[in-house]
Formats: sequence, C-alpha cells, structure tokens
Amino acid sequence: MDDIKSTSRFPGNPNINVKYDKNKLKDIYFAGGCFWGVEAFISRIYGVCDVTVGYANGTTKDPTYEDVCRNDTGFAETAHVRYDPERVNLKTLLSNLFKVIDPTSLNRQGNDKGSQYRTGIYYVDEADKEVIEEVAAQEQKKYSKPIVTEIKPLKNFYLAEEYHQNYLEKNPNGYCHIDFSKL
Repeated sequence: MDDIKSTSRFPGNPNINVKYDKNKLKDIYFAGGCFWGVEAFISRIYGVCDVTVGYANGTTKDPTYEDVCRNDTGFAETAHVRYDPERVNLKTLLSNLFKVIDPTSLNRQGNDKGSQYRTGIYYVDEADKEVIEEVAAQEQKKYSKPIVTEIKPLKNFYLAEEYHQNYLEKNPNGYCHIDFSKL
C-alpha cells in the first residue's frame, strides 16, 4: 500500500505508480464547484492519469483567478481529466462526479456561490455527448428538481495558477466541499 499514500482526510491515490500510455488517454472536463476538491476526488479514481485545474468556457483570454471571481468572464472552475479508457470508462467517471455535486443547484456548490461554481461537463469528443446525456438522464431520476449541470462542448480552457494545482495535496487542511468517503 506504499504506492497509494493516504492521509486521515483523503483516501490514497491508486494511480501513483501506474504507467500510462499518453497516446491512449482521453480528455473530459468537469466543473463541480471549487476545483480543488474535484481535482483531488477525481484523481483518486483508478484509471485517471492526470487532473489539472483551470477555467473553462468563458469569454475572455487568459483569465486569472481574480478575473474569474469577478463573475463577469463566464468561466467555470473546471478540472481537466486525462484518463485511460481501457482502465476506467466515461460512465464511471461521470457517476463519480454526480456523487459529489448537487446537480440541481445553480451557481453554487458547498459554501461557494457564483457562476464560476456552476456544475458542468465539457467534452472534446462529440461521441462522448451521448454517454454524458445518458448518465445525466439516469441521475435525473434521483431528483425531483431538474438537473442544471451544463453539458456542452469545451470552447476553451485556461490552466489555473500554479498554487491551485494539487492544492489539497499541498494544503491537506484546505477548504473542500466534497465528501471523500464516496470514493
């Protein structure tokens, strides 16, 4: 279990010593409120090679965190997920995302409020849209209110500042609205 490293707050990461063929990886983008928790949670699903955080589907070029927080750029805090489809499929990733977001909450997750904290699934492969819509339709059966999670093609993505990358790994007591026991 040395290769999984866990803390009392977060479960270990089963991907630490896995060798991935970078040419076989697929990409998907998840917005689920504060990107620190989404990054830490999704990176702990076996088959996820890498997760970085940034800003997706906004209207300006090269936004900063401060720009995005002003609520006038249209960006969502988003995790870019690179995964091996031979080890984990998109349905599994989506099902795990839905475990840790409230997809019926508009522009809010946990204590975070604002359009930058909206939920969204942004795809780069048009074939993924059907899978995403199928999983969202299954999830909708669990709620009486409509799911407001965006399902859209990725328009743009800008990497967040370095201090946001792997934030909860560097700051294990940092704020996080996600329940890691759902892994």
